[in-house]
Amino acid sequence: MIGATRARLLRAPAEGWISLVLVAIMAVTVAWSLDDAALVLGRRDATTFLPWVALGGVVVGFAGARFGWGRPLAHLVGAILAALIVPILVGSVLLPHGSFQARYEATATACVNAVLDLVVRGLVVTRETGHYMLVLGLICWANGQFAAAAVFRHGRPIGPIIVLGAILIANMSATNHDYQLWFLVLFSLASLFLLTRLHALDERATWARRRIGDPATVGALYIRGGTVFVLITVFAALTLTASARSAPLAGFWEGAKPALVDISQWLQRIIPAAPDSRSLGVPSFGAQVTIGGLWSPSNDPALEIHRTPGDPYPYYWRATAYDTFTLNGWTSSTLTQAARDPGTSILSGTLDRIPEGAARTNVTFRIEPQSSFYKVAFSPIDPLTIDRPVTLDLTGTDGYFQSIAIGPSDPYTVTAAIPTRQDIPGGLTNNRLRAAGTAYPPGIVARYTRIPDGAMGPEATKLIEDIKAKAKASGHDTPFDLAEAMVTELRSDRYSYQTNVIGVCNQSSSIVECFAKYKQGYCEHYASTMAILLRHEGIPTRLVEGFLPGTLDQRTGGELVLTSSAHAWVEVYFPGYGWEMFDPTGGGVAKTVELAEGTKVPLATVPPLPSLGLGSRPPEDQGGPSRRPAGGPGSVDDQTGGTAGLMVVAAILFVSVLLAAFLAWRRGPRSASTPDGVYASIAALARRFGFGPRPTQTAYEYASALGDILPSVRPELQTVATAKVEVAYGRQVLGEDRLRGLRDSYRRLRVQLLRLALRRRDRRRMR
Repeated sequence: MIGATRARLLRAPAEGWISLVLVAIMAVTVAWSLDDAALVLGRRDATTFLPWVALGGVVVGFAGARFGWGRPLAHLVGAILAALIVPILVGSVLLPHGSFQARYEATATACVNAVLDLVVRGLVVTRETGHYMLVLGLICWANGQFAAAAVFRHGRPIGPIIVLGAILIANMSATNHDYQLWFLVLFSLASLFLLTRLHALDERATWARRRIGDPATVGALYIRGGTVFVLITVFAALTLTASARSAPLAGFWEGAKPALVDISQWLQRIIPAAPDSRSLGVPSFGAQVTIGGLWSPSNDPALEIHRTPGDPYPYYWRATAYDTFTLNGWTSSTLTQAARDPGTSILSGTLDRIPEGAARTNVTFRIEPQSSFYKVAFSPIDPLTIDRPVTLDLTGTDGYFQSIAIGPSDPYTVTAAIPTRQDIPGGLTNNRLRAAGTAYPPGIVARYTRIPDGAMGPEATKLIEDIKAKAKASGHDTPFDLAEAMVTELRSDRYSYQTNVIGVCNQSSSIVECFAKYKQGYCEHYASTMAILLRHEGIPTRLVEGFLPGTLDQRTGGELVLTSSAHAWVEVYFPGYGWEMFDPTGGGVAKTVELAEGTKVPLATVPPLPSLGLGSRPPEDQGGPSRRPAGGPGSVDDQTGGTAGLMVVAAILFVSVLLAAFLAWRRGPRSASTPDGVYASIAALARRFGFGPRPTQTAYEYASALGDILPSVRPELQTVATAKVEVAYGRQVLGEDRLRGLRDSYRRLRVQLLRLALRRRDRRRMR
């Protein structure tokens, strides 16, 4: 029995061993192409197992045909073997020195974590890679098994050639490696030779069956003629590739790009983008952005803008704001949407509405998109109204601005509130921003100062310390001065603006640490570094993407913006003024206008507001220190009974403050009335005493840890955490009873958390 099986395996198949070799070359070539693309975070060592997996699939497909298994049995056996072998090979990358069982478990754990990140935890992207490697391995296995089964079971090579060729070409299109062309050449040679050989064998069998001439001579004639045809065809194709100038499929490609942009945005949630993936030539401005090693946009027209003639100001055209850093990119967390009718206030009811009294001027623009790629509205800084129905994309259940969804290619008129220039009375100046202080709303702090673990290493830490030292040496020590010092540092000649940094940051977990170390990159590297360094110092900052100022005709007010002007910068929050933009990108790319110093302004002393969207009113431009009454004859200190009078006044004020505090406590919270807002306010209050949440802590974990320190309010903490999770991740709508209980818990927690000031020794328990 064993001898018969061995003889059967060694006997050449009807298609010949050469056909098996050609099928293996086709499958392995596709695997080589995927491996060369370094699809898993740019790591070429992460996919070296793919060619072996492809060979395994070819062997299983060939064996099923040789043994005469039915298709269901052959596919079942192949699926079982793939489920056993491929995870172990993936595990050899995740856990190189582990046992077979440990490697299998490592792959399973990575896949489960990826599903939990995307489905249960509600993350926009996942940092896991095991599931991606597993999918690539299963694709290569399926390619090999399908090709071998189709050729040796059915004698039909056309299907495998089309399927495997489509995968190869798709990977080539998304990979910025010109030498991937040679994989296509090798695949074409193998597939054409396979077609020629199978056709020759079929003709020889036909001639033998009909007993016409010499079948061997006919078969040899077909093979020789086919070989010459294949070689001439491939040579001609290479010649045309090197010299042709026409683009017959350009129209189709341009029409397919919008769909490809949407697909790529969806895929980036599930799989990590390779640093050297080929760009589609247009920015997507979607809910997430992955920062790779290459930026190569086209020079196609993007926007045509009609503005007031004679206005020379270089406006930055904002598209999307991001709040969450993912080590190699940015996302907008917990997206929600709100419809806006034409002409209605865009930011009304959101927590990014413009603070009252901010130095802003309303300006109107007519914008005509020149491409169907852009499904968001563009506006300088804060939009007020748009003359078309739009959908406002918000990040967080409390509603922070992310972008404005609008129909592609639809012209629209937008009115925006831009910072009033310093040449206008009451305009924005450096001293105004310098005096804004740090009275940040708690919700702004909670969302826009978060830093994930691993974002900053020793190089980034050293960089921020150097910048802080330079800012202090200049005689100023405010958030504005730190931001200005950071812009000056990053624009210096110590940093090199490069649009191609492939291979520089491939092995770094954080692009911020990589940029601080190697000091080369493009706008997203500069802006991400500035944003995270400011967040490290507790200054609310977010990354923004859009377009640089375009080519302006001041006489007509027409401005043309090209796709190559796509850019990233940062916005920093200043109490009383809202978000103000800074552009740290060097290499002469930034086009910001420097503000005037202005007259000195007293530092703001307004305490933080409990609301999550408003700041303090801007201080007035007044020079000199504040005045106080001078002592002397007739002053209070010299009046008889003055001390007693002051004591009476102080007592009255003290009682009034206690009464006001009691009434405010009885009234309950008004601004932070949503679960996310209550949680952020509680966390901000606890953080003041050194008991803030860690970046990796969930709401439940933080509530439990804080409850161990203050057991008397553990039920209230659990109420707040449960409400936050149900609304933020479960998308539930709380009833009035639940909201009333939430407000009651918040009212009690605001008082009880003050006890943390006496529990500083317990701070180590929160670590």
